[in-house]
Amino acid sequence: MKTPKNTKNLFTLTGAAVAVAIALATAACSSTPTAADLDKLTASVIASSFRDEGIAKVDRLVQDDSNRECSQAEATGQPLTAERAKAIEETSLQTVKLPSNNQYLGDWREGEKIAQNGRGMTWTDATTAPGGGNCYNCHQISKQEISFGTLGPSLYQYGKLRGVVDPASTAAKPIVDYTWGKLWNAKAYNACSAMPRFGHASLLNEKQIQDVMALLLDPASPVNNP
Repeated sequence: MKTPKNTKNLFTLTGAAVAVAIALATAACSSTPTAADLDKLTASVIASSFRDEGIAKVDRLVQDDSNRECSQAEATGQPLTAERAKAIEETSLQTVKLPSNNQYLGDWREGEKIAQNGRGMTWTDATTAPGGGNCYNCHQISKQEISFGTLGPSLYQYGKLRGVVDPASTAAKPIVDYTWGKLWNAKAYNACSAMPRFGHASLLNEKQIQDVMALLLDPASPVNNP
């Protein structure tokens, strides 16, 4: 019987879990494994349980330094030192690319579509299909949307609460720069931020980030209106 395609990852992950359990039992019988041994074994089993398919590549299993250190900090319950957190933030800030045309805001209407769109980066997505931001999964944004997550802070009236009357003005520049940087690489302001690094990880392109910026900062956006 042919396995339905949409269930194959479930069986693969189940097999991986069994393999880890067997490997751990074997290791326990031969000697007492260290935490490093267990981490290496688990990583090896997980790596062998996935394969490239479509645009989803196994290189996603490789964490960069900041993700690896934050994962370890969460697993051990030991937060990063202030010095290490600052170093990660400074390095992340250097990755932020400013808009090539010096235009920070696009069309808030398109930004709303991106905020509502949760598609992208799966093996069934085409390389030419633009992904979404799935912003409502974590944030309240516009008052009209009644279904939203609370993992992140509310962004309703984001620009208005920060006094952004004219996003192009000098007075608004600090907030505009911060918002762009936060969308591009959130780790620039919070070393272990759970927010997707939309620009740095190429989840959204420059035009899409400009549109999301407009959703948050344009005075005409429903975000900044009652």
